[in-house]
Amino acid sequence: MKLEGIVTFVQVAESGSLSEAARRMRISRSVVSERLAELERSLGATLLQRSTRKLSLTEDGSAFLERARRIVCEVRQAQTDLAERRGELTGPLRISAPVTFGRMHLGPALYGFLDQYPDIQLTLDLNDRRVDATSDGFDAIIRNGPIVDSFLVAWQLAPSPRYLVASPAYLKRNGAPKNLQELAEHRGIFYTNRGTADWRFVDGDQAYVVQGDRGLVLNNGDMMCDAAIAGLGIALLPAFIAGQALKEGKLQKIDVGIHAEPEFIYIGHPHGRKPSAKLRALAAWLKDAIGDPPYWDS
Repeated sequence: MKLEGIVTFVQVAESGSLSEAARRMRISRSVVSERLAELERSLGATLLQRSTRKLSLTEDGSAFLERARRIVCEVRQAQTDLAERRGELTGPLRISAPVTFGRMHLGPALYGFLDQYPDIQLTLDLNDRRVDATSDGFDAIIRNGPIVDSFLVAWQLAPSPRYLVASPAYLKRNGAPKNLQELAEHRGIFYTNRGTADWRFVDGDQAYVVQGDRGLVLNNGDMMCDAAIAGLGIALLPAFIAGQALKEGKLQKIDVGIHAEPEFIYIGHPHGRKPSAKLRALAAWLKDAIGDPPYWDS
């Protein structure tokens, strides 16, 4: 059983396509097919069910994939450890991050990092869904909000205050709520992953949840901000999304006499896995690039 066959199988399983796996690995499709066939012969099992339209894992393929991922991960980690012993930061680094934060702030910070460390092969997956860093094959995930994953070791990158905001036109038309009771009577713009119970506030040790009128539910922070600017309701947005619109006067903060529940931006790596030097370097770089307080909340 050859390691290159195992690596190829993992790439095919994760990409869902022989052609896409070939593109990612920079080899021909025929080489991918040959490696898979050799791996299946060595295992005495069929791992993939192929058809003209679809490629899917067999039962044996699903069972083997989990171990194959661990094998590939261990080999890559061994390569990284040897490079780090020589004082080098090199090799693959796979990160997941939210779409809006990645587009607005993470991308520009990463360009300088990759220029500083050109031998790091970074893969950035922008996705708002809650990923499992271990099973999805990520070295780390970047998230905004509360830490709800017990399998992650989280490093705080920056505080992430959230503000109630609405457009001047909306507030002129509907008035600004002055307390939580009045806030509950207003149309809300909510984030799909958090739901309508996301308006959470704290006063000392006392926590409050406000259920606003479900005016609009979206799965993207950019669209939430745009909807608030369009006057469609009130949104509770992170400063890194709403900051520019607030500076330009397109949105206004709403003071209801209480602060939103504190949150922060963090980078988390799987529990039980030693973070690599390049991951620690990335975390330090991002923390410095964001600043304290964050540059978008100045």
